[in-house]
Amino acid sequence: MELTINHTTKTFEVLPDTLEALMAIEIPDKRKGIAVALNNRIIPMSAWAETFLKDKDSVLIITATQGG
Repeated sequence: MELTINHTTKTFEVLPDTLEALMAIEIPDKRKGIAVALNNRIIPMSAWAETFLKDKDSVLIITATQGG
């Protein structure tokens, strides 16, 4: 099973079932300052647990950084 994460194809033996599960794998230590889009649609953090993933989905993860 495949997901495209930040424009890079990643293969999973078992696809994470929700966006929340994927985020726990991809960035387990970060919960603030993150924006996520699934198939070009922004998904609020409050909806990650109920947003299901399917093979070939595209996920864009943006993290805020300090500086100027």
